[in-house]
Amino acid sequence: MLPATADAGDAPSWLSTASASSTSAAVRAVKPRADLLDAQAQHDGVDTEHIFGFSMGSDIGKKGEIELEIENVGRFNRRAGSYTGVGVLSQVKFVLTDNFRVAPGVSFASTRVGGVPDMIDNRRTALAGASLEFRYKLFDRDVMPFGLTLHAAPAWNRFDELTGFDVQTYGSEFAALMDKELIRNTLFATINVWYSGGASRELTNEWTRDSEFSVNGAMSYKVGPDLILGAEARYLRAYDGLGLDRFVGDAVYLGPTFSMHLAHNVGLSGTWSAQVAGKAINDPRRLDLTNFERHQAMLRLNYLF
Repeated sequence: MLPATADAGDAPSWLSTASASSTSAAVRAVKPRADLLDAQAQHDGVDTEHIFGFSMGSDIGKKGEIELEIENVGRFNRRAGSYTGVGVLSQVKFVLTDNFRVAPGVSFASTRVGGVPDMIDNRRTALAGASLEFRYKLFDRDVMPFGLTLHAAPAWNRFDELTGFDVQTYGSEFAALMDKELIRNTLFATINVWYSGGASRELTNEWTRDSEFSVNGAMSYKVGPDLILGAEARYLRAYDGLGLDRFVGDAVYLGPTFSMHLAHNVGLSGTWSAQVAGKAINDPRRLDLTNFERHQAMLRLNYLF
């Protein structure tokens, strides 16, 4: 804080001149410090987009930023047999304004199925498809009670990530991503509402349609300058039909999350979640291992140019 100075009209002319000169010097001395504090505040700030695991925060970056993201999602274990599915989505994110971002992407997938009831054994890795993501920040949590970003991502796929066989799929996903900073730069919370749906044409030329609805909630705590830890809960419902028409099963997943800086422009985040509750229709057994996996995991790498 600058020391108080006397008004120039209350002092002799020679002292007024000296006082003005001293004040100018003091301002010049303090300004770099203020700039440093502003830079430090920005450095200590948290981008909430990827600190919640599968769930997302409302941040989209600053205008002009370009970011490479590689997201790896793994799905493991069914009721019996051996099942592993891995999807890799690579995106380049272009922040066109402080409120709008686009991100084209391509995806690869690998599926390993062996001895799973009602599934054909298969081992395959291939280019899966392409997508185009749009995000619009409607509310900024720094000036509103909470942050809110709207998400839409149409996609085309030539590979069924569930079975590993060829398929033509046209679909989209939509989401409302809400978050709030509960303790400044320390404790964060998010709620997501997601819908996804698609129409698929198999090799038999028959069309199938399905959709999924989910509500996610997560909290994350900044334990150090480069590390954030948290926990996430997700409730998923699967349907036949694009319009959430016929309910076929649901699942609840719980798991820990992490996000960390490997360098000032490189981030790593992820989660491992387990199905703790759920049920498929026409199956009295606990958990829905017909429409969902026992475990789901995600590891995401971000590089800011």
